[in-house]
Amino acid sequence: MENRAQHNPSVTVRNVSKTFDRVHALRNVSLEVKKGEFISFVGPSGCGKTTLLRLIAGLEKPTSGTIEISGEDVSNRAPYERNIGLVFQNYALFPHKTVAANVNFGLRHRTRLAATEREQAIDEALELVRLRDYGQRRPSELSGGQQQRIALARAIVTRPEVLLLDEPLSNLDAKLRDEMRVELTELHRALGLTFVYVTHDQAEALSMSDRVVVLRNGQVDQVGSPQEIFERPDSIHVAAFIGQGNLLSGTAGMRREGLLDFRLEQGSIVQAYAPPTIQSGARAWLLIRRNGATVHSAAENIARDLKTAIAGKVRAVLYQGLHVEVHVELRGGARMRVEKPAHGSERVALGDDIFVNVLPAGTWVLADDQGE
Repeated sequence: MENRAQHNPSVTVRNVSKTFDRVHALRNVSLEVKKGEFISFVGPSGCGKTTLLRLIAGLEKPTSGTIEISGEDVSNRAPYERNIGLVFQNYALFPHKTVAANVNFGLRHRTRLAATEREQAIDEALELVRLRDYGQRRPSELSGGQQQRIALARAIVTRPEVLLLDEPLSNLDAKLRDEMRVELTELHRALGLTFVYVTHDQAEALSMSDRVVVLRNGQVDQVGSPQEIFERPDSIHVAAFIGQGNLLSGTAGMRREGLLDFRLEQGSIVQAYAPPTIQSGARAWLLIRRNGATVHSAAENIARDLKTAIAGKVRAVLYQGLHVEVHVELRGGARMRVEKPAHGSERVALGDDIFVNVLPAGTWVLADDQGE
């Protein structure tokens, strides 16, 4: 994705903590969101991502620390004093008002535009979400995707400094979610606004964002580009959560031609990418992405002389359309999942003895103490 972020931060979170009835929702979080950036907060339920967004929005106040927008401390300001737009997962449209009246709501309360100027702004906002001719309809006359676009139009019509989106696509079906991902990225490019996006969907975060913030237990675990988060996780938690990769324990070996020999618990040695901090002989974990390995029959393995293949038995084969997900029990009892093309030349079936060939490009080694 094109990085349109600039140097001036739109949002600065400084040493923010939030406690609810002795429960620590956030612990000393600091973060800068650059102007014009699309940044996503992801993590498991209860990690603090929605709390962080609500603090930026002014819907909650921090127990300690400060929130700045455009360099101004807004920690104690109401939401309408923060120059933000808000989009919720339940749309929050007024059912008795027309589409135009819903979009006009923020304009009337946050600007001093004349009536003709407001009408022009409403038309422009509806044009941006491709619903210009829907101004006189009621929300009940619209589909879920159209209602979500109206909620977006209402949030952007005032041209806020920051647009905050709290799982806005979670109520849509799979096809509409895919369409809205594209529309959101196009809208971001067209407006140049700062987008702060909360989602539990990794695919949304990876496909739309300039940067991704992974939270765990109220703290920031890693911040980076989607590629960095996916390919070079900083912790075992990030590796397990993003992309749902396989984690196998073992011991780091010698480095050869930029790759590390990694000995798995069951004795097999595979080659993998590893940061320079991983020392030979150290206990470590090997991350193998589901598309970072290939599956072969015993006969094919011998024919190809795949020296880094791992022996295993097929325990499940799940058809996923374009690919199948093969669940493999390795010698020693460890399990892993591998994706292979659904219509490849070689088929595998439940109970087959097979070999998994690990591709270095789909690997990353993490120290034994890098997270849980």
